[in-house]
Amino acid sequence: MEFTKSLVKGKLIKRYKRFFTDIKIGKEVVTAHCPNTGSMRGLLEEGNDVYLLPNNDPKRKLKFGLEVIKSRKNLVGVNTHMANKIVHHGIKNNLIKELKNNDTIKPEVFFNKETRFDFLLEKNNQKSFIEVKNVTLFRNKETAEFPDAVTSRGSKHLLTLIDAINKGYTCYLLFLVQIQNMKYFKIAKDIDEEYYKNYLKAKKAGVNFLAYRCDVSSKKIFIDKKLKILDE
Repeated sequence: MEFTKSLVKGKLIKRYKRFFTDIKIGKEVVTAHCPNTGSMRGLLEEGNDVYLLPNNDPKRKLKFGLEVIKSRKNLVGVNTHMANKIVHHGIKNNLIKELKNNDTIKPEVFFNKETRFDFLLEKNNQKSFIEVKNVTLFRNKETAEFPDAVTSRGSKHLLTLIDAINKGYTCYLLFLVQIQNMKYFKIAKDIDEEYYKNYLKAKKAGVNFLAYRCDVSSKKIFIDKKLKILDE
């Protein structure tokens, strides 16, 4: 996915009230929209380089949106709304080898009254649900992790994927690692032990788990490389 406009570089001052970040651009301080409601653990150190997408929409109060943070020498895509766009581009262009050559790709499809999954793929009369999780946490130089905070919603998705398998669907959970230079992925079980237990339960039930790293730059973000998932 290419950014619609050139990103503007600045320095992070702080994030607050979840949706706001103060950024220094040259000598000016601007408030930018933060399109990520998660904890953004490990990314919010004052002085980090950031990249903002400008907007000219008169209806929007904030004229910048936060897209990328540079943390410990790695660029990290933090806009959670971009994740499904990146994955849709990846599926359409056969960048995910397990999900190639589909007959149809449908985004945001309800499985039941309470849950919809990010994609429904059809290929040779087999239907597959894909759930996407955006990954921005890394605590060492090589390994990306999820989740970065307790996620009861994430656990619910795992259990619903098991239900979908029992109803004849093929199911995938794709961890989209929007972090440069990662080699591995793992579940952060010290952060959310319940999610880790449900991950193991879903894996045993036949849910397919994939982790793919993105190539992140100030011009575009796209799926680049499959990562090895570490089970500890």
